[in-house]
Amino acid sequence: MSNIVKIVARTIGPNHRPFIIAEMSGNHNKSLDRAMQIVEAAAQAGADALKLQTYTPDTMTLNLTEGEFFIDDPASLWYGNSLYELYEKAYTPWEWHEPIFNRCKELGIIGFSTAYDPTAVDFLEELDVPAYKIASSENTYLPLIKRVAKTGKPLLISTGMATVGELDETVKTAQDVGCKEIILLKCTSSYPAKADKANLLTIPHMRELFGVPVGISDHTLGIGVAIAAVALGASVVEKHLTLNRSDGGVDGAFSIEPKELKALVEQSQQAWQAIGEVYYGPTEEETVKGRRSLYVAEDMRKGDAFKAKNLRVIRPGCGLPSKYYDIIIGRRINRDVKSGTAVSWDLIE
Repeated sequence: MSNIVKIVARTIGPNHRPFIIAEMSGNHNKSLDRAMQIVEAAAQAGADALKLQTYTPDTMTLNLTEGEFFIDDPASLWYGNSLYELYEKAYTPWEWHEPIFNRCKELGIIGFSTAYDPTAVDFLEELDVPAYKIASSENTYLPLIKRVAKTGKPLLISTGMATVGELDETVKTAQDVGCKEIILLKCTSSYPAKADKANLLTIPHMRELFGVPVGISDHTLGIGVAIAAVALGASVVEKHLTLNRSDGGVDGAFSIEPKELKALVEQSQQAWQAIGEVYYGPTEEETVKGRRSLYVAEDMRKGDAFKAKNLRVIRPGCGLPSKYYDIIIGRRINRDVKSGTAVSWDLIE
């Protein structure tokens, strides 16, 4: 496997700045105009990509309202809906995809989507999307993995809920049908997710285990967890984007707003730049002049002895290091010097 993936002209991997994906999901609130505004907001904030979700209520579930088809958990954002009703509210009409992707191209960002079943892949292939995403809920849906992998396009896979064994099976399934560019996204599949459940140390472990770029699909509130993920080596960050959380919507509560996306773009790049390498000692920008060192503290004549009153440990750091103070005390100077002279070995008799 390769630790580098290329989507359109953008190279993704450890030695490249983080690839930032704005996830629209259902935040269009059933308005194409709002969807277009989200695309524009993503581009203006500096995101690399805008991602949709491609499904219909009928490709996701059955139109039933009882039993396990009803969301009866009071803690859920979607409590009181059936699964079918939720997907009916959230799905992006398929006829919107092409104009949205065209707008992405006009604005210079990459448009692609999460395919939830083989019919979605067939449709997205007609639009020639440059990459595919697999949601956490589908990462064990091996027939779908095969269908997407056979397109030969880069594949991003969210890893929520999956065991190591399941992920291994998923990755091998994609590889076996010829997929060579895979990115795994650490994900906690709760909405919103709690920071203490993010387990970001999985990111470097997953990268080492599978030998592919690893990122994060982040459902926590704010951008702090995403920035921490980049510091731990995440090459991709995906966050849900809304124009304004107060507008509501199925995903609004755990989505970020445009100003937060802009901060994420800027701060994730800073976090990536800060990783650097293992390094000790002063950098080019640092100066040892900020340290203390040995200085003559009053005028001295040749033959005078160094004493506490005329030898000081002060800033700047242009003289001998302070560790030589006890060695030099009592020794004599070999020429006349003025106060403020940096002590060096060639001044000592």
